[in-house]
Amino acid sequence: MNDIRRTVLWVIFGFSMVLLWDQWQIYNGHKATFFPAPVKTQPAAALGASTDAATKGVPSSVPAAVGSPAAASSSAVPAGPTTAPRERLVFSTDVLKLTFDTEGGSLVQTEFLKHRDLADPKKNFVLLDESKDRTYLAQTGLIAGAAGGALPNHKTAMTVAPGARELKDGDKELVVKFESAEVDGVKLVKTYTLARGSYALVVKHEVINNSGAAVSPQLYLQLVRDGNKPAGESSFYSTFTGPAVYTEAKKYQKVEFTDIEKNKIDIEKQAENGYVAMVQHYFASAWLLGDGIKRDLFMRKVDTNLYAVGMITQLPSIAPASSQALEARIFVGPQEEKVLETLAPGLELVKDYGWLTILAKPLYWLLDQLYTLIHNWGWAIVALVVLLKIAFYWLNAKAYASMAKMKAINPKITDMRERLKDNPQQMQQEMMRIYREEKVNPMGGCLPIMVQIPVFIALYWVLLSSVEMRNAPWTLWITDLSAADPYFILPAFMTLTTMLQTALNPAPPDPMQAKMMWIMPLAFSVMFFFFPAGLVLYWITNNVLSIAQQWIINTRMGVPPQFNLPKFK
Repeated sequence: MNDIRRTVLWVIFGFSMVLLWDQWQIYNGHKATFFPAPVKTQPAAALGASTDAATKGVPSSVPAAVGSPAAASSSAVPAGPTTAPRERLVFSTDVLKLTFDTEGGSLVQTEFLKHRDLADPKKNFVLLDESKDRTYLAQTGLIAGAAGGALPNHKTAMTVAPGARELKDGDKELVVKFESAEVDGVKLVKTYTLARGSYALVVKHEVINNSGAAVSPQLYLQLVRDGNKPAGESSFYSTFTGPAVYTEAKKYQKVEFTDIEKNKIDIEKQAENGYVAMVQHYFASAWLLGDGIKRDLFMRKVDTNLYAVGMITQLPSIAPASSQALEARIFVGPQEEKVLETLAPGLELVKDYGWLTILAKPLYWLLDQLYTLIHNWGWAIVALVVLLKIAFYWLNAKAYASMAKMKAINPKITDMRERLKDNPQQMQQEMMRIYREEKVNPMGGCLPIMVQIPVFIALYWVLLSSVEMRNAPWTLWITDLSAADPYFILPAFMTLTTMLQTALNPAPPDPMQAKMMWIMPLAFSVMFFFFPAGLVLYWITNNVLSIAQQWIINTRMGVPPQFNLPKFK
């Protein structure tokens, strides 16, 4: 009876750990890992519909507030009609193919020339986009502020200056310049500077005042995105998709689209540093302003299934016949940790490891160093797991030694249980006496392994989050470590190694516990049939090394290794 109670308690404990992990995921902005809630999504309106996708940065009927409550009281993005035909212009560097819209000089599509689309490897990956299935734009413009009136914004027609459309060999940068017509005597000039090998664009905003009075405009920078999940995202594991802000005061804060929908936005509203971003698996976009520049930060819903994150900053008063300029940067690219760290403080946090960041960052650093030596991410994963097993060798040795002792006394325990099966209380006392005499700790095999669990969970997030795994081959049929094994060979081998490892452990005396010892690992293995190959490779390596170490320790202790097969009768 006591054994059944313990079994029930262990089952409850196991499910509690799963639920606790899910709650940690939700707390850190992720969707639940094991019990994700379905997300209702709506495609963005098609181009040319009554709610034109290109103008969805604000509602088309009335001005829309774009800032914090303080800013909103005096600031709005005007929603006036476009007065000139729109044109799409394409510019290319060695890593980016960018599409701009002459309506506002907005960035409306980014194609990455060195990253392929997972659904169609013949195509390049597209992040920012404006189509019937996706709305994801980068917009900037001016707000009149307390003085009121109209100023050039992201819906104002602009013209592009003549110049090259492609970064030529030998050139280090490509300049794209948009100029608006005068709106109440004020002109806005946007100059994008695209650098070779860079996913960060410098954007200079120059405000020219040709009116007869001084103006004090505000500049807004915003990212507008629909609430749909990225195409092809797995339903077996979940990563965060949505807006985020970073400030020195409150660090990295991310908000689910559903929380914006419910107006549950708790972020820093004002700062003099940091950035705003839109984040999804492997990729991100972010507006960056220099430190010391005061800005209001905002998140908001702007239309059905359409959300914005951005910042507003006050420009100095501009006298008649003078101008004022302010530079910002927009990053649109892969979450390459080393690159992000060089662009802005805290920008590397868009690659989100959650609450295990303190462990995950050094693990990623070590993995990157191994890749530098080996030049293959798959073998770097194998090498990293080997190093971790070496680092934890003595902890594992203690665990396996305890298991070996348990296996050695198992016949004595089994005989005693059979003899005292009608006297549970005496059985429990006799079992504790045997443990004391044999100097065996029943939990001795668990505690050393429990210490290692946070490290291996952190490594799980490193492998799941690292864009370097995307389209990275390992060997033979594994051509993409971020995708599931197309032939399920690795997951099948992982299931086999999991079964072997379970069989090497001493069988619990209680039949119910013995069954649970097999059912839970097998259920866990089935999940990995749909996980990225890189994660499965890491788990296989860990299993194989654990089996080898356990086999060696058992042999040294004079306990012949044997496989305890399940009995489900």
